[in-house]
Amino acid sequence: MELWNAYTRDGELTDKVLVRGEPVPEGLFHLACEVLVRHTDGDYLCMRRSVKKSDFGGMLEATAGGAAQIGEGKLDCIRRELREECGIEAGELEQIGYLVDESNRVIVASYFTTVDCAKDSVTLQEGETEGYLWMGEEEFISFVGSGEMIPTQRARLDGYFRRIGYVK
Repeated sequence: MELWNAYTRDGELTDKVLVRGEPVPEGLFHLACEVLVRHTDGDYLCMRRSVKKSDFGGMLEATAGGAAQIGEGKLDCIRRELREECGIEAGELEQIGYLVDESNRVIVASYFTTVDCAKDSVTLQEGETEGYLWMGEEEFISFVGSGEMIPTQRARLDGYFRRIGYVK
């Protein structure tokens, strides 16, 4: 059983505990975090989601991430998820997005990190990821604008992509 802290819409921690798979009560949210990973050489890491995943199975995703566990802050969540899903350590983390998703009762904090790891050191997490691809900047920009990127992820990162000139 996975437990989550409950937050208000404004991101304030409450004393309530949520259970994954159970409905999130009205007025409460759980926290999820994601991180966009860029290598020091300029390439971006994209992970192929497991085909067994109910949402967007088999698709490439531009971030690693997931739900924050009980007692876990945003940065701890990001570091753990990146380690679990990709086997790599996050560098300095910069927050690039924050979205309150009313329909799914989740607050999503998006981050960016630059890593300097061996590119073949990426590992896969059974049931979560099935492959990975490092994309050069031009290929990544094309991916972002192609419709092949997970639509909800693209929407969450839109402000960042606009700010750095990847989309108009």
